[in-house]
Amino acid sequence: MPRAIQRRSSGGAPPDLDGGFHPVLARVYAARGVRTPEELDYALARLHPFTSLTDIDYAAELLGARIRDGGRILVIGDFDADGATSCALAVRGLRLLGAREVSYLVPNRFEFGYGLTPEIVAVAAERSPDLLVTVDNGISSVAGVEAAARLGIDVVITDHHLPGPELPAARAIVNPNRPDDPFPSKHIAGVGVMFYLLMALRAHLRSAQWFGPGTVAEPNLAQLLDLVALGTVADLVTLDHNNRILVAQGLARIRAGQCGAGIAALLGVARRELDRVCASDLAFAVAPRLNAAGRLTDMSCGIECLLAEDAAAARQLARQLDSLNVERRSIEGQMHQQALEYVEALHFGGGSELPFGLCLFDAGWHQGVIGILASRVKEQLHRPVIAFAPGPDGILKGSARSVPGLHIRDALQAVAARQPGLIAKFGGHAMAAGLTLTQSSYEPFCEAFDAEVRRHLGPDDLKGVIASDGPLEPGDLSLELAETLRSGGPWGQGFPEPVFDGEFELVSRRLINDRHLKLKLRPPGSESSLEALAFGQRMDHWPADVGRVKAAYRLDVNFYRGNKSAQLTLEHVEPCG
Repeated sequence: MPRAIQRRSSGGAPPDLDGGFHPVLARVYAARGVRTPEELDYALARLHPFTSLTDIDYAAELLGARIRDGGRILVIGDFDADGATSCALAVRGLRLLGAREVSYLVPNRFEFGYGLTPEIVAVAAERSPDLLVTVDNGISSVAGVEAAARLGIDVVITDHHLPGPELPAARAIVNPNRPDDPFPSKHIAGVGVMFYLLMALRAHLRSAQWFGPGTVAEPNLAQLLDLVALGTVADLVTLDHNNRILVAQGLARIRAGQCGAGIAALLGVARRELDRVCASDLAFAVAPRLNAAGRLTDMSCGIECLLAEDAAAARQLARQLDSLNVERRSIEGQMHQQALEYVEALHFGGGSELPFGLCLFDAGWHQGVIGILASRVKEQLHRPVIAFAPGPDGILKGSARSVPGLHIRDALQAVAARQPGLIAKFGGHAMAAGLTLTQSSYEPFCEAFDAEVRRHLGPDDLKGVIASDGPLEPGDLSLELAETLRSGGPWGQGFPEPVFDGEFELVSRRLINDRHLKLKLRPPGSESSLEALAFGQRMDHWPADVGRVKAAYRLDVNFYRGNKSAQLTLEHVEPCG
């Protein structure tokens, strides 16, 4: 679909930023709402204190008691990257704090589904735990917590997802999005919540004089921030100042070679150099390989990789995850083609209107891959998308992805309120959600979802706008500025990497791997040209005599055989003039 370029309004660089930053970077920061240098200070001391999280002191007391009496602590994880990093963080952190009996259990999505269900409680009970700790899940596990209580097992919930109308009756619930919680950062990922609980637990154990010579050495929990950075970036939570601190600190440790063997191995199979890692490497190189385990088999492989202390063992597990990711990409490619054929069958652009809220289903689709399929189709069609795959006993599993302007979890809640019983179960947050339906409910749900989306979005919201930070002067298209922008992050959701736009003379063009455009572009009036890459774009529709193009681009650093150069990564390119 065609895309429009819309320039961000910066309102001018704030006076406090003038002089301390490159003028282009100051302009970029101003467009993202930064007003003072303090908002760019990523020291750990600037983190919000853990004391403002409701229930965190009591949760720390419960964990501290189990650690001191040698009780069995079982971590209940989740099967995505945030869940895997949260689980590995909990296990490693609790062991550092002196827990002798700590293990984990992650539900297989194909057998148990998401969260602390009564079924997974029954499996957990076989290990005779004294305390269950959920990570990145649990806020909707009312029945699961009741099942644990009947077996005499205490539950501490750590989560960040939005709660439903009823909170589980757990011993403690640490979730910044519970209604009575004053914690300022509502966007923290599940791995961040668990990190905060570990900080509170360390403070509790310190006050109980647990640490000392000959007993347990008080740990520096900052050594775990590589996991926090990975989970935060992978879960696409908004990078507010608090989250940027967590990510920046984790990236600094990775670049210094102070990360766990698992993350180092995953970066290695993705051919990323530790000392040059940035947030996008975690998002697009590490997270997909980690997620592949949860999508296709069992996330235990990913968690074991993150827990590995031996480099050789970590590399072996990372290679397994890399192979799974290759398989995932193949499955996704087939599903994506089928989805596009379905959209074409709706005669989009040929007289009939595509739904504003688009639902897709095929009986042969893999339920572990529908989330990434929904993301791909959303990016192409610029509208909320829910992809469904068959589950057991006539149930459909759905994964939803949204666009700015529609809170997808709230939209599902509105559908459920208007038509009780239509949705069997749902949960999630603003941009992503999951749900289950009976197969007979699929068609009425499609209509109800489209109607709900139309209450919030109009045709102008579905145009696929690219937000640009404006043009760059030819002299700014330099390696110096590319490196300045690269180091100016961390960039990510809610604090997007800078994108610029402009017109260029087209010097040459060719298709590589039958999938990507490689161009050589020259700024008007300049004698030098730059390499440019447009991933996943072709030129079948371009006239043969194109001389100029209009592009939206990121100014990147290209590393090749020990050399560095400025390179444009094109978000969008089209002929002009």
